[in-house]
Amino acid sequence: MTPELHQKLTTWRRHLHAHPELSLQEKATAAFVQEKLTELGIPFEAGIGGHGIVATLTRGSAQGRVGLRADMDALPITEDTGLPHASRHPGVMHACGHDGHTASLLGAAALLVDDTDWSGTVDFIFQPAEEGFGGSRAMVAAGLFERFPMDRVFGFHNWPGLEAGTIAVHDGVVMASGGRVTITIDGHAGHAGMPHLTRDPVMAAGHLIVALQSIVSRSVDPLDTAVLSLSTIEGGTAANQIAGRVVIRGTLRFHRDGVKDVILSGIERTCAGIATSFGVKVTPEIVMGVGVVINTPAEAALARMAAEKVQAEVRRDLAPSMAGEDFAFYLQQRPGAFVWIGNGELRDGAELHGPRYDFNDAILPVASTWMAEVAKTALSANNQ
Repeated sequence: MTPELHQKLTTWRRHLHAHPELSLQEKATAAFVQEKLTELGIPFEAGIGGHGIVATLTRGSAQGRVGLRADMDALPITEDTGLPHASRHPGVMHACGHDGHTASLLGAAALLVDDTDWSGTVDFIFQPAEEGFGGSRAMVAAGLFERFPMDRVFGFHNWPGLEAGTIAVHDGVVMASGGRVTITIDGHAGHAGMPHLTRDPVMAAGHLIVALQSIVSRSVDPLDTAVLSLSTIEGGTAANQIAGRVVIRGTLRFHRDGVKDVILSGIERTCAGIATSFGVKVTPEIVMGVGVVINTPAEAALARMAAEKVQAEVRRDLAPSMAGEDFAFYLQQRPGAFVWIGNGELRDGAELHGPRYDFNDAILPVASTWMAEVAKTALSANNQ
């Protein structure tokens, strides 16, 4: 990558950072991507599964086809970086680096446009709504793999705390599956001085929160991995009134589907027991989200080979994360691999989804060249 291209990608990335858009609202971001693809001379189709875009580049006569994916949406988080390119949209920021992912994929496209040493077809997937709003599912439902019949698909996520530019490739599980948990406790409101005339959902909620934590510690095999985090609790409006309703929300994560069944049955059982004990109604609702991100063996090997070709340090010893990624839905349709590229030192508040996070522009060359190289490597393997 030339210094000129690196500077251009940095400028593009910082523009995207300054103008973040939430999931399902990525209209201006998509327009920016389309503008840059037009400048690069790469044809594309827009409006796929929402604001999704797929650009396609074909060279030579080989029949192989590979997909490269980046996500475009931001998060409802107030930025606290003080950077010149900080978000100009109050309460919205690129706290996960999707601005960097998008810029990196544009960089890979720019590199492949100028590279004559490959043959086949590369599809550049610019995906909306990754942050829990089903962007990958929507693109697949819109005919992604029928309209663009790629053989394999690859992607990456920047990783704070991993040395900048290092590429981590997992054999098998990369990131967790999960779901959103909402538990509603309905009691009987009344005067706080006369609790015997009420059915207190706040008291029941306290016991329920503690009891639910026993599911992972006492029902899940210690050799498995699981998380059940209850993150918010809402109930009541006055200090001298016992509330009529409490709502608890949280998330569950796991790396193996069998663990999901243990957690779900544990939640149902525990909620039923608390309802009986406190004379309240407890209604759990679990909405499952993304699946487990699992690299296929051949594609993980191609990802490592490409990392070595771009002379990046490769790590194979990192444990999977309990964070989720909707790239999992692509991997349910096609073989592929999802890697982490180190974002550098992990600073307090600058972790993923933190208010002081910022994508490290120094890793743009590694990210773009790896994406371009993994496409070439996969196409070469497909044509052998």
